Amino acid sequence: MSEPAGAAGPGRGRDDVRDLTPAPHLVDPDEPGWRRAVPGPDQLRGDAALAAALFVGAVLSMVLYRVAGIYDDPAAGWVSALCLAAVTAPLAFRRRAPSVAAAVVVVAVIVIGELRVPEILVMNIALFMALYSIGAWEPSRRRAFRVRLVVVVVMFGWLFTAIFRSATSTDSEPALDRAGAFSPFVAYMLIQLMTNVLYFAGAWWFGDHAWASARDRARTAWRGRLLQRERLHAEEQAVALERLRLARELHDSVAHHVSVMGVQAAAARTLLGRDPERAAAALEQVEDSARDAVDELAGVLGVLRADAGPGLEPRSGTVDAALIGAGPGPGVASMGVDRVGELVEQARAGGMQVDFAVVGQPIAVPPMTSLNVYRIAQEALTNTRKHAGASARADVRVRYLEGALEVEVSDDGSGARRTSTRSAGLGLVGMRERVAAGGGTLTAGPRARGGFLVRARLPLAAELRGASR
Repeated sequence: MSEPAGAAGPGRGRDDVRDLTPAPHLVDPDEPGWRRAVPGPDQLRGDAALAAALFVGAVLSMVLYRVAGIYDDPAAGWVSALCLAAVTAPLAFRRRAPSVAAAVVVVAVIVIGELRVPEILVMNIALFMALYSIGAWEPSRRRAFRVRLVVVVVMFGWLFTAIFRSATSTDSEPALDRAGAFSPFVAYMLIQLMTNVLYFAGAWWFGDHAWASARDRARTAWRGRLLQRERLHAEEQAVALERLRLARELHDSVAHHVSVMGVQAAAARTLLGRDPERAAAALEQVEDSARDAVDELAGVLGVLRADAGPGLEPRSGTVDAALIGAGPGPGVASMGVDRVGELVEQARAGGMQVDFAVVGQPIAVPPMTSLNVYRIAQEALTNTRKHAGASARADVRVRYLEGALEVEVSDDGSGARRTSTRSAGLGLVGMRERVAAGGGTLTAGPRARGGFLVRARLPLAAELRGASR
């Protein structure tokens, strides 16, 4: 009778969380209007098959009871078949309309008893399931209580009526002596009363328990969904904050290019009359600086303008507060690919074992690309210390490749806080934003032999590639 519920846990560095906003028709399980999910086609087919199986079992039971002679003058066979169909068929829609199904079953049970249909076993099973289904599936708990109360009162009223008729009849139960306060007849009737009390109490309790269990599962799934939504918002906030930092760093980079352009333009103007060749070289540098500034603007603004969906709007003024309190920050000249070695030395001073190597012939790279490589290496080393422990062994490599600049940070995961799966963090979110701003690619994940690997590759302009040769 239970509903399956599932939950999924995010892994470290994942950015594939989808929109987890609950659908409009869903209700918080703690709200009064909550109801169980509508039964699916498989459940409805199962109920129909159950009703059909109970009808077949009821017919077989009726035949056996008829042979056993439970009644001296039982109902006709076709009447009995119709009554058994009436008591079992409503179970096919016991989840969709539990109160209506239970009402039909109760009426059919009373008719079966009054017409002396020779069947007791399946009839009692059908009544139990109908009463149970009200508690388990009726959306209105007030209606569920009232309908079950009416069913119990009606059935006990009919039971007491049958006991009274049996007590005043001279034909039924000839083997039971009716004399005395605790005669065999009275004892038999008390047994019947106790059986029915336990019967109806059990159906009531199990139905309520099924409803409460379904609500607990829904509550767990709901809260898990809310936690995933909070994680999604946290990642969105991290993206927004990283984009703000990129914007500030872009300001520094463009200011650097504009300053260089101003100096070179002034020099070209001074040399234009007496040294045209040097003036042309100065103007060429102005052209190169302008092209670099435009390329960096295009890359970073493309990321800043990326449509991340309606869920990216900052909440509670978090981003605004960060923007106001962040300050100008260090300039691009103070952080770059040539300062990655200093990051390594700082990590070594903190107790980490870090190897560092530069592969290829170093060349001048755009300030934003250089800064992004520095930031990625910085965040990767921070993650290594946080997740693998201070005693982990790390390896940092900066590669000057044909047409690209690559930074790789890996660790062996053998530190004091070694974990098989890194916790869900937001550092990789910022790395992806920086790599996307530079038009590059990022590879991040566990290594097959243990540890973690971060590799970022950023493309270089054609002019720089030519200058390196």
